[in-house]
Amino acid sequence: MTTSVPHDRRLWPANARVALRSLGPQAGLTPVDGTPATLTHPVTDLLTAPDGRRDRQLLLGQAVTVLEDRAGWSFVQAGDGYVGYVPSDRLTAETVPTHRVGTFATHAYAAEDMKSPDVMQLPFGARVRVLDERRAFFETPQGFIPKKHLRPLDRPFTSPATIAQLHFGVPYLWGGNSTRGLDCSGLIAAALTACDMPCPGDADLQEQALGDALAPDAELQRGDLIFWCGHVGMMVDPATMIHANANAMAVTYEPLANAILRIRTVEASEVTSRRRVKGLCI
Repeated sequence: MTTSVPHDRRLWPANARVALRSLGPQAGLTPVDGTPATLTHPVTDLLTAPDGRRDRQLLLGQAVTVLEDRAGWSFVQAGDGYVGYVPSDRLTAETVPTHRVGTFATHAYAAEDMKSPDVMQLPFGARVRVLDERRAFFETPQGFIPKKHLRPLDRPFTSPATIAQLHFGVPYLWGGNSTRGLDCSGLIAAALTACDMPCPGDADLQEQALGDALAPDAELQRGDLIFWCGHVGMMVDPATMIHANANAMAVTYEPLANAILRIRTVEASEVTSRRRVKGLCI
């Protein structure tokens, strides 16, 4: 008797027709190697199915592997392993970005002039390829972007907590990953990714993959992660957490003791772990 091996739908690079060749033979599915591609829009929802529910979001310049292009939808695998569907017209051939947006947001302008029409708004973390350097702007395929708003990809940030704080006030959005809106795990992913640290997209996977467990009575420090079932926040000092939360419908600061009491009272949920990501400037 053959038994099926359970797999996580979010990370399983196969659908009803194709499977990534590296999975090995999958009954009834065509093995594919996939084609590299790059996102062309500032923010694109990664859906569970064509016209389905949002799982996560992908930003301009992010690389994906296209496993299938069918009826206007592409089944893709993102760099963090997540799979899902995006409109095919939001993808282009693989490009190599050189810079990321290093401010809360920026604009790409039609000309080397801040009074020229703005042609695209870009969120923090969007990736672009610089074509030319001018006095105050970089020329990119998207338009002219202020030089002060872009940061070379070879100069990652070093403080996840500082990046998390950059997102203070961003509205809560289930499955969101940008300064237009994000959820609890989206905030953590934005903070760590900006520091070139691999980070899964959802809180349960982050709890499994990130850092080392701390004892319940350990003294907390800036950058430590606090997990509940389905929720995560980051400490900005030993007593205060920043987190995207549905209670405030925004990214807010909250004393950890208050958050523990509120979540226990409202959701009957307790802290499941405290974790420390090592090797970073906090």
